[in-house]
Amino acid sequence: MRVKKTVLLTAGALAVAASLALAGCSAGAESGGSTTDADSSTLTVWVDADRAAVLKDAAAAFTKESGVKVKLVQKDFAKIQEEFIAQVPTGKGPDITIAAHDWLGNFVSNGVVQPVELGDTAADYQQVAVTAMSYEGKTYGVPYSIENIALLRNTALAPTAPATFDDMVAAGTAAGTEFPYLVQIGPEADPYHLYPFQTSFGAPVFGTNADGSYNPDDLTVGNAGGEAFATWLAAEGAAGRMSVNLTGDIAKEKFYAGASPFLLTGPWNVPDAQAAGIDVSVDPIPSAGGQVAQPFVGVQGFMVSAKTKNAIAANEFLVNYIGSEEVQTALYDVGGRPPALTAAFEAASSDPITAGFGAVGATAVPMPNIPQMGKVWQFWGVTEAAIVSNEGDPVELWQKMTADIAAAIQ
Repeated sequence: MRVKKTVLLTAGALAVAASLALAGCSAGAESGGSTTDADSSTLTVWVDADRAAVLKDAAAAFTKESGVKVKLVQKDFAKIQEEFIAQVPTGKGPDITIAAHDWLGNFVSNGVVQPVELGDTAADYQQVAVTAMSYEGKTYGVPYSIENIALLRNTALAPTAPATFDDMVAAGTAAGTEFPYLVQIGPEADPYHLYPFQTSFGAPVFGTNADGSYNPDDLTVGNAGGEAFATWLAAEGAAGRMSVNLTGDIAKEKFYAGASPFLLTGPWNVPDAQAAGIDVSVDPIPSAGGQVAQPFVGVQGFMVSAKTKNAIAANEFLVNYIGSEEVQTALYDVGGRPPALTAAFEAASSDPITAGFGAVGATAVPMPNIPQMGKVWQFWGVTEAAIVSNEGDPVELWQKMTADIAAAIQ
């Protein structure tokens, strides 16, 4: 296995480093230097079942090079965040865990992760991935994948990509299908899938700092753009183009059946569309409000426990092995998500589906990884559902939502 040599350490150097780290930990256990594993020559890594096979090969190569063993523990991805926060402070958690970037604020506020030193390799990743894995000016993870939605187009029903939202509606109407376009809503709406339309009105949830990180004190969702989006959303509901009856399952089945030329979705629904005999194209999401329609980007990667005894070896394994083109490509092969490493992404982009989603992801924005985002979700979707269903004045509903979010955050 070919690995990066940027910060590669020899087995001897790792052994010395581990000894120094142990000495420092024994002197400062009360300040967070306790271990997750009694054996500092072993790295314990939490990983989900889909990624375990790839990491097995990377772990073997790392052990051969460094002498440090890697113990892989399979976990249910949905349970990792809660278990990691609970176990790390007790010393029972892993040295490294697979994670979604939007867990980061919660991890940092609970003191369970430590920064990763990417060094010069930071420039090897797509910028949006590094930004997503950063919090308060520090990088806390090595990203391996990027995921976002885009516009899936049935080329038989719509030969060309729409330039604007109105173009999409016109093309969908001209196709004579049941729906001009499809986006999943559901009984409590779906802010994730509606977000690119919202950003096209200039209404992100939070403002950003100079470094691109989110500012929790700048709740921009209630600005004039947000009001315009709410008004537009009500109009789409009144026109029958959006409905809370269109759940994710119904929307995709309608698309597979040829009931619309367009579906806002992610790469996870492409295989079934192709299996249904649809020739699909992946296009940018057309703007409804005049600005760029930016969906959320979800980034997955690996993070290091704040309690590991072997931080140097953990950093080495992540940067030089998980961060290698070979491993990032292998993770893409098993998961289908575009790689975070630029070289691996460029190689994968020979597939037009991957290239299409990647092009949209390059202009997208990371889902906020700050803890305050948790307060947004509880009001956001139900408000959008009420607006789509025309249950009140859209601007008043939107401003009430904004006030409720602000109060919850405070």
